[in-house]
Amino acid sequence: MVLEYIIIIIYSISLLLIFMYAIAQLNLLVNYLKNRNKEDNSPKFDFTNPEEIPFVTIQLPVYNELYVMERLLENIAKIDYPTEKLEIQVLDDSTDESVEMTAKLVADIQKKGLDIQHIRRSNRKGFKAGALKEGLEIAKGEYIAIFDADFLPKTDWLKQTVPYFKNPEIGVVQTRWGHINRDYSTLTKIQAFALDAHFTLEQVGRNSKGHFINFNGTAGIWRKETIYDAGNWEGDTLTEDLDLSYRAQLKNWKFKYLEKVETPAELPVVISAARSQQFRWNKGGAENFQKMIKRIVTNKNSSFKTKIHSMLHLLNSSMFTCILLVAILSIPMLYIKNEYAHLKIYFFVMSFFVVSTLIFFTCYWFMYKNIYGGGFKRFIRYIGAFFTFFSIAMGFSLHNTIAVLEGHFGKKSEFVRTPKFNIKNLKDGWKTNKYIKKKPSVHVVLEGLLSLYFVFGMYSAFVVGDQGGDFGLFPFHFMLFIGFSYVFFKSIFSKA
Repeated sequence: MVLEYIIIIIYSISLLLIFMYAIAQLNLLVNYLKNRNKEDNSPKFDFTNPEEIPFVTIQLPVYNELYVMERLLENIAKIDYPTEKLEIQVLDDSTDESVEMTAKLVADIQKKGLDIQHIRRSNRKGFKAGALKEGLEIAKGEYIAIFDADFLPKTDWLKQTVPYFKNPEIGVVQTRWGHINRDYSTLTKIQAFALDAHFTLEQVGRNSKGHFINFNGTAGIWRKETIYDAGNWEGDTLTEDLDLSYRAQLKNWKFKYLEKVETPAELPVVISAARSQQFRWNKGGAENFQKMIKRIVTNKNSSFKTKIHSMLHLLNSSMFTCILLVAILSIPMLYIKNEYAHLKIYFFVMSFFVVSTLIFFTCYWFMYKNIYGGGFKRFIRYIGAFFTFFSIAMGFSLHNTIAVLEGHFGKKSEFVRTPKFNIKNLKDGWKTNKYIKKKPSVHVVLEGLLSLYFVFGMYSAFVVGDQGGDFGLFPFHFMLFIGFSYVFFKSIFSKA
C-alpha cells in the first residue's frame, strides 16, 4: 500500500501544478481580451523629422546557413530606412562553404551603397550570445535589431518598431512571429499552433499588465544602453534571449510587444530539427529558472503577481515533467482506483482536474479565432487542431522532460542550431540538406515503448473493475498513444 500512496501523491501534485499553470493561462486570457483592441497612445519618434530618426544597427547572427543566406540578405537589403543611419552586421560563425557565398553576397550589397559588414570570429565562444556581444562592441547604432537567418522582416519593419523608443523607459520592442510554411505539414501546423499561443495570449497577456515578457531571440530590437545596463549578453544558458530579457526587466527597463507587427519566418519541417529546437528552448527555460529565481523573489520593484507570473513563465517548460508523470502514472492509478474502494471520494475529487484541459481549450480557441476567424465551421476545425496539437505535445513530453531535468541539474551542453531549409511547398526537396541530424536519439526508443505502454492503458480500460470496464482515462491514453507514436515514427523515418 505504501507504493500506491507514493503514486497517488506524485500524481496529485503533478495534476495540481498543471491546474495552477492553467489558471495562470486563464488570467493571461482575461488580460489579453481586455487589451487586444486597446488604443495605443505611446509616444513615438516623428519620422517626418530627420532629426528624430535614430541610427540603427541590424545584427544577423548566422552559423552554417547555406540554404537561406541569399534569401536573408536580399530581404534585409530591402529594408526601408535612411542609409546614412543604418548599419548591417552579418555575424558569421560558419565553418562550411557558406562563408564564401556570404562574403560574395555582402560585397554585392555593399556596391549598392549599404553599410553592411561581414564579421568573422576565430572561435564560437559563447555561441550566438558571444557573436552578438562582439558585434555590439563595434556597432554604430543606438538601437540593435536582431534577426535569425530564417526571418524575413517586411520593408517597413524598422519604421514600425523604432518609433516606440521615444519613451526613454522602453528597452526592447518585440514583434510577433509569422509562419511562411504554416500549412506545409502536420508538424509545422502544431509548431505554429504553439507559437501563436505564445505570441498572442502570453506575450499580450503579460505585457499588458506590466509583467515580465521575453525578447524572443529574433524579430525584435534593443536599446543598446539597455543591453549594457543589464550586463550584456551571456552564454551560460541555451536561451540567452530569455536571460538578458529578465536581467533587463529586473533593472526596470520596459518591454513593448507589438502583436500587430508580424515578422514572417520558416518553421522546421523535419522532426529532428524541431526536436533540437525544442530541446534548446526547454532546457534554456529551466536553466534560466535556476539562474533568475532568487533575483525575482528578492526584487523589490516587482509586484507579487508579477513574481508569480515570472516564476510560472520560467517554469513553462517544466510542465512537461508534470505531464509525463501524470501520463505514466495514470495507468497504475486506473488499477488503484478499481482495487481500493475506500479511495472513491479521492478519485471523484481528482476528476475535477479535467478542468485544466477545458481551460487550455478555451484559451487557445481565442488565439485560433484571432488568426483564422470565428464561426461554427472554424470551431469544428479548431477542435481537431487542438486535440492534434495536444496529443503531439504530450508525445514530446519525454524529450522535453529530459531537457528540463538537464537544465535544472546544471548539465551543460552545446548550443545546437536549428537547420534551415528554405522550403515553400511539398515538392521542394529537403532530404539532401547537409545539416539534418541523421541518427535518431536513443530517447526515441523510449518514446516507442511508451506508445506501446499506452496501448496497454487502453486495453486496461476494458479489463479493470467489476462493471465491465473503466473508460474514464481511455481518451487520454488514446491521445498519448497517438502522440508518442507520431514522434517515434517521424523520428525513425525522418519524414516531414
